[in-house]
Amino acid sequence: MSYEGLTLDKEGGIATLTLNRPQQLNAISLPVAQSMAKAIDEVHQDDSLKVLIITGAGRAFCAGLDVTTFKEVDQMSPEELNDLIHTLSLPLYKLSKPTIAAINGTAAGAGLSIVMQCDIRIASQKARFSPAYIRMGLLPDAGATYFLPRIVGIAKAIELMVTGDTIDAAEAEKIGLLNKVVPEEEVMTVARELAERIAKGPSIAIKLIKQAIHVGIHNNLEQQVEWESLAQYICLKTKDHKEGVKSFFEKRQPQFKGK
Repeated sequence: MSYEGLTLDKEGGIATLTLNRPQQLNAISLPVAQSMAKAIDEVHQDDSLKVLIITGAGRAFCAGLDVTTFKEVDQMSPEELNDLIHTLSLPLYKLSKPTIAAINGTAAGAGLSIVMQCDIRIASQKARFSPAYIRMGLLPDAGATYFLPRIVGIAKAIELMVTGDTIDAAEAEKIGLLNKVVPEEEVMTVARELAERIAKGPSIAIKLIKQAIHVGIHNNLEQQVEWESLAQYICLKTKDHKEGVKSFFEKRQPQFKGK
């Protein structure tokens, strides 16, 4: 299936979603926002896919919402705006499969939100990050006010949001926004190598680990232990668990099948 403003490639259990508007620094138009949601749903529906990499074409990851759409956005009803922000916020975060942001360049505004919605973030040394919204008199959205304080802490999140400052990759790694910073030419290689490791893993357990961490943000300890117990019971009944035990005793690498 083809999508406006992006490509979706599948190989070896790995989906790669590439924002593909390099002349616009991969800024998101309203049709592209809808395309992203549909592409992510395709990844969700395809059981052969175990992990998603998201990246940008050209020299930017994503410059945020396309400024040419602001006139249209300004005319939206509260309900329409709510639908748009939900479209930009929830599909990627709620995807049950692990997600890796391969950040090849600038991630600003909604582009930064997309980065933060991903589970793992690998960036080029040349990448730059900014909430940016304040420069247009706007509140950070697409989940930014949820993710940024949880990732970098309240004080740093407020500082970045109210100033709109741009930080480089080294600073982003220092404050915990990034997992790893690598040379520009290695971003996709490193992301792909990690994705391949994940794709070979026990996908049911991996899915439940991601869900456990997400619900754990809101649970107290007792609630989380109850959730872990149920999830562990599910894992104990899988063929992958049996393979893991068998391979341990046979002193070999496990061959997980996602069952």
